[in-house]
Amino acid sequence: MSMKSHGFETSMDVARRQQYHAVQLAGHKRPSTELETTNTESEVRALPIPRYQPHGESDIESTPLESARAALEAPPNRFTASKIHTGPGADITGQEDELQKASIAPPRSTQNPLLSLSNPKYGLPAALTANFSALGVTSIYAWQASCLLARGLLSGERHLVYTAPTGGGKSMVADVLLLKRIIENPERKAILVLPYVALVQEKLKWMRRIVQGVEKNVPDEDEDDSSFPRKRWKKLPKQIRVTGFFGGSRTTNTWADTDIAICTIEKANSLINTAIEECSIGNLAVVVLDELHMLDDEHRGYLLELMVTKLLLLQQDIQIVGMSATLSNTEMLAEWMNARFFISTYRPVPIDEYLVYENAIYPAATSRQLFQTATKLASTSVPESIPPHRIIEPSHYKELGNAATNAMVALAVETASAGYGALVFCGSRNACQINAATIGEAMPHAEDQEELNKRLDLLADLRSLTCGLDPVLGNTVIKGTGFHHAGMTIEERELIAAAYDSGVLKVLIATCSLAAGVNLPARRVIINGARMGRELVGPAMLRQMCGRAGRKGKDDAGETYLICVKADLEAVCDLLDADMPAIESSLVPEKRGLKRALLEAIATGLVSGCEAIKEYVRCTLLYRTLDKKLAYSIMNSALKELVDEELLVLKEDEAYEATLLGQAVVASAFAPEDGLFVHEELKKALQAFVMDGDMHIFYMFTPLQVAMSTPIDWQIFRDKIDQLDESGIRALQYVGIQPGFVNTMVKSGASLKEVTPEQIQKARIYRRAYTAFQLRDLSNEVPLATIAQRYRIPRGTVQTLAQQCHGFAAGIVKFCQRMNWGMLAAVLDHMRDRLEAGARSDLLEMAQVTFVQSWTARLLRENGFRNLRALAEADPKDLVPVLMMVNARKTQKNQLYPTEAERYAAKLLAKAEIIVASANKIWEREVQVEVEA
Repeated sequence: MSMKSHGFETSMDVARRQQYHAVQLAGHKRPSTELETTNTESEVRALPIPRYQPHGESDIESTPLESARAALEAPPNRFTASKIHTGPGADITGQEDELQKASIAPPRSTQNPLLSLSNPKYGLPAALTANFSALGVTSIYAWQASCLLARGLLSGERHLVYTAPTGGGKSMVADVLLLKRIIENPERKAILVLPYVALVQEKLKWMRRIVQGVEKNVPDEDEDDSSFPRKRWKKLPKQIRVTGFFGGSRTTNTWADTDIAICTIEKANSLINTAIEECSIGNLAVVVLDELHMLDDEHRGYLLELMVTKLLLLQQDIQIVGMSATLSNTEMLAEWMNARFFISTYRPVPIDEYLVYENAIYPAATSRQLFQTATKLASTSVPESIPPHRIIEPSHYKELGNAATNAMVALAVETASAGYGALVFCGSRNACQINAATIGEAMPHAEDQEELNKRLDLLADLRSLTCGLDPVLGNTVIKGTGFHHAGMTIEERELIAAAYDSGVLKVLIATCSLAAGVNLPARRVIINGARMGRELVGPAMLRQMCGRAGRKGKDDAGETYLICVKADLEAVCDLLDADMPAIESSLVPEKRGLKRALLEAIATGLVSGCEAIKEYVRCTLLYRTLDKKLAYSIMNSALKELVDEELLVLKEDEAYEATLLGQAVVASAFAPEDGLFVHEELKKALQAFVMDGDMHIFYMFTPLQVAMSTPIDWQIFRDKIDQLDESGIRALQYVGIQPGFVNTMVKSGASLKEVTPEQIQKARIYRRAYTAFQLRDLSNEVPLATIAQRYRIPRGTVQTLAQQCHGFAAGIVKFCQRMNWGMLAAVLDHMRDRLEAGARSDLLEMAQVTFVQSWTARLLRENGFRNLRALAEADPKDLVPVLMMVNARKTQKNQLYPTEAERYAAKLLAKAEIIVASANKIWEREVQVEVEA
């Protein structure tokens, strides 16, 4: 397909006429005047992609790609990892090299019939057990069988709270209970609650694979079952519908369109509120709360508690299942929920723990022994008096002069050299990248061509992303190491995690918070320091990090190495000796959670009178853990605040009722304090909305929580204000931004004070306005990577803003609708499509297509594919040059390994085929709608 056929010259036509250096692989240096041109439109390889040049070497000619083995190798290592020798303590412990140790396999299902999910006692359909088996779950553990077969659980009559070590099979118990209820009760629904978007996405894929081909027990048409009125069950689909609900998800499915809703905490609470308000809560059969220890999370724990409280008060036939690896007061939580409790300490893969200090490795059979070792090291001035199990040679390389760094590199490289995977935890994003590069420099080269090819494929995958390849990540991947942290985009993290899980990457360096966020087990876990940022990690976080050791089904042993520096040794002693903290209520006054709990219960019609409200409070964890009089006192104070803030009104009959404002706050899923702030902002907008520009709208759609965590670069803020037109300046001044104040902050170098309520309010406005510039860029098709560079923030932060603004914008629109501000709701709702697509209005149709967003859509339009139909009728190979242009500067700047150019082109061709197929699907759907109309 020639773009010239459209009657105009595109940037692609110009690009094709240009001449480029064709890089050869081996031989003599080529004269700088020698040029090689390419005019073949159909060959993707003709596009200019420079070769990787290690350490600034000159271009060199080569034999053909297939025979250039040397050119495909990663650049030589700058240093080698230190060797690890057996120490004098090895004879005392009698332990051998842990990488070679085997363990006893768990009992097979043939030894005990109850360890097979196909046993009639579980009542699971054959299709479901076959799916489990296909995914590697051929039998269950004895503790899982004991838990499931406890009276009242499989029948859904009793709630359940249980704890088991990370990797001990917690999820299987919840999955069986949830699926059994959904299959046997085809009209009922389930909610599975997870704390992080990454976990929701991971669980969504797993659950969809598990239920594939499994049908609910919907009676056939010829069956006469009085419990299923014919008109009702005839409409029920037999297949199990699984939907993910989380910030940034593009699903159009509603509560009515799903059987199993896999949600973040916020989305789950909103779903339950809606079901209560619409009197459809009876459709809910089971709620599974994973990571139940999040109950005492400072920011989100109260949402979990009020969710459970509402369900307990309802006393409906709704089974609650809560689980965690780090509960210390399981029995007390079970009493609160009127649930059975179960505690398992079984690990299918045993873990051995070690403390690493000053290049010496000390074993510990138990946590207590590990603590005793650390205590001895801290209390003695002669550490040599405690014989180490193994000794790491000090390094003469400058980069490995620090003992902790030397130990980290030696342990990671030893693991990779033995063919296993190592997971390294460190305290910051920057440390992740530095450590990944450091370990990479000492990693052994790929053992064979196939292994190297897989890494090159991974590089091509990363390069084909819309945001392009992060050069730091690219330099580590080719050496078999990668890093994983929240500053990366979701797509980058998914590719890196999958590559590590499949063995393409041997070592993964991650922030401590990843321990709770993603299921990435390893043969060896290396904790490089016990700090997360400046703070020491807690006992629960430490246990979660250690719990990642041991790959069930891949390894038969696991190890953890806690590398400790001298300054932290005493603190680590205290950490290792600390008990797991008891889970406490988050509805205490300082966390302000009870206000939201009461407002939601009253606004949804769950309670209204004083006695009903007291009964509601009696269902909280707060009531169970506090003196009763104190709990009622906190309740009365919260009710008074809600009345004073005009969110509730106390009627003459002593019953409480939500005001229109209170109803709007709950419907929008805002916390009371956020709802009040939004209300004031929208009231000002009602009086004068700046409609001759878009700055006011983007300010209104900027999520409060993201804005409050966004640091302001005052120089950038001033530059962005200087670039605004008169409309933009007017919009910012109207919401409370003073350009003079921004200029003062630039000159003084000061930071915002956020102590008094007035200062906090002012900070909200300025942070929100600064973040609104980023949101505006996103919707004006500025590439994500460019925005990250422009505001000096991680690409993952920009993506988080893009995701969260969708839910927040929906909340703002719903707020206006509930307040009967129809005109303002219509204006804001019109802009939500642009936010969703990240593009201007003329590209909204095309931006629905898979892989086509903002900048990609604009380039397609500018290069001849002017609408959805043109995209649907395109030849995929004609899209490849456009997709290459998406990251043209990145491709030119970041040099490639020789065959990666071809791999990169192949990845883009595959992506182009998906784009055309998606465009076809959407186009056919639109044509069908027109025909039916």
